[in-house]
Amino acid sequence: MGENGNGPQPRWTFLTNHARVLLAVARDPEMRLRDVAARCGVTERTVQAIVADLEEGGYLARARASDGRRNRYRVNPGASFRHPAEAGHEIAGLLELLVREDAREPGRASGRPSAREAGRDAEVDA
Repeated sequence: MGENGNGPQPRWTFLTNHARVLLAVARDPEMRLRDVAARCGVTERTVQAIVADLEEGGYLARARASDGRRNRYRVNPGASFRHPAEAGHEIAGLLELLVREDAREPGRASGRPSAREAGRDAEVDA
C-alpha cells in the first residue's frame, strides 16, 4: 500500500480488526458503529460482533447514553492483552501510542488526553 493509502491492499497487517475497532472507538467518542465500520474497512455487522467480543472480554462497557438513542462505551485501558505472548501487558500502552500518534497528525483525532493521563477510563460514545 502506498504511503497515502492508495494502491493495492496488503496481504496482512499488524493489527487485528478487534484492535482497529477498539482504537476507532477510543479515538472518536462521537463515532457511530457504521462510521467505525467504514473507518476499519469492515461491515457494520462485523463491528457489532467485535464490540460484543470486546465487551465480553472486559475491554469495553456499554450503557445507554442520556439521549436514549446512542450507546456509551467505557474503554478499559487496564485490560490485559489476551495472547500469552503479551500476557501481563495492559492495552493502555497500545491506546496511548496509537491514539496519541493520531492526535499529532492534521485532520485526525482531537488531541484529548489519553485515558492514563486523564486518570480514568476513556469514556466513549459509539
